[in-house]
Amino acid sequence: MADAEIIPIGTRGRPGRGTGTRPSAAARGLAAKSGTTRKPAPEKKPEPAAPSKPVADEPADAPVIETASLLDDPAPAPEASLPAARTEERGLSPLAGIPVGDWLAAFQHAARELFGDQWEPQLARFLAFLRRRLTGDYTVDEYGFDPEVTERFFMAALRPIAQQWFRIEVRGIENIPAEGGALVVSNHSGTIPVDGLMTMVSIHDHAGRHLRPLGADLVFRLPVVGALARKGGATLACNEDAERMLRGGELVGVWPEGFKGIGKPFSDRYKLQRFGRGGFVSAALRTGVPIIPLSVVGAEEIYPLVGNIPSLARLLGVPYIPITPFFPLLGPLGLVPLPSKWLLEFGEPIRTDEYDAGAAEDPMLVFNVTDQVRETIQQTLYSLLMQRESVFR
Repeated sequence: MADAEIIPIGTRGRPGRGTGTRPSAAARGLAAKSGTTRKPAPEKKPEPAAPSKPVADEPADAPVIETASLLDDPAPAPEASLPAARTEERGLSPLAGIPVGDWLAAFQHAARELFGDQWEPQLARFLAFLRRRLTGDYTVDEYGFDPEVTERFFMAALRPIAQQWFRIEVRGIENIPAEGGALVVSNHSGTIPVDGLMTMVSIHDHAGRHLRPLGADLVFRLPVVGALARKGGATLACNEDAERMLRGGELVGVWPEGFKGIGKPFSDRYKLQRFGRGGFVSAALRTGVPIIPLSVVGAEEIYPLVGNIPSLARLLGVPYIPITPFFPLLGPLGLVPLPSKWLLEFGEPIRTDEYDAGAAEDPMLVFNVTDQVRETIQQTLYSLLMQRESVFR
């Protein structure tokens, strides 16, 4: 027993026999040949089991090898019939899609989420808007102003920023005339001219009129911004366009400080810069429209300007490259404005229809009216700063 040699099955003979995809010769001899039917073996009566005797050449704990699995050749499952059977169980054809009722229910749910409970008239108006834009059935004035796009897209996009982010409080809106030409003159601040956009949406929502801003030539040289500014109602800041719009009964907005106002350092906040040569006063005197001073508090804190890169600004052809506590340190995230509390106060109109026809040609008169508008805005800024409890509240 101790000298018995245990030979594991499959470890003798020519290497590789019976290990590939083709069975070995011994296995093929055990299996039935193709085309022949194997006869069942005759039943034998069970014989009484003889007492087992230990075999000298075989250990007592030798494993028992079952060869039934080698002899039985199970028939392959009919795989081709499985998809058909599953389809029959579900009662659907392979080309069956989503029912039309499910599509309509999903569409109604999406429309209700997008337009609210009154989604049907909202959707009808939106589809009518698309039809007009595709067929060209809309009007644009000589300056490129598109009132429908301004109403549906520009104002809709600016309104949440004005109401939720800056929480703008508007005062003196009754000083804006309900109709006719008028010139709104405002201080300028904020590093990026966001105050102009917020003034537009505030006047639209509280007075029901479109403000036509006068922009610098840099705005209209930009590829995309220039086209959007034209559609939103802006035009070039020149006396010819300003006078033509004022005579046409438009509400025109101007920011005489220009880039000197929005690009001043944070230490000079709420200190008005020079108001130019008074061109806006000349336009108001020639057309006889009132001048409405506007004071804006809160825009100075959205991008605190602490530095500038003048050499890079000259290379790029821009007035300045701002450096704030968050830009360019935080990259694009630094362009998010701080949520300061805004106050907009429209002052009493300054009438110009009482002057003579040639008053616009008198430089001393133009200077005095310009200084009067500037001092009115400056004193109102000081008053609003004293009333404001906190920058962000």
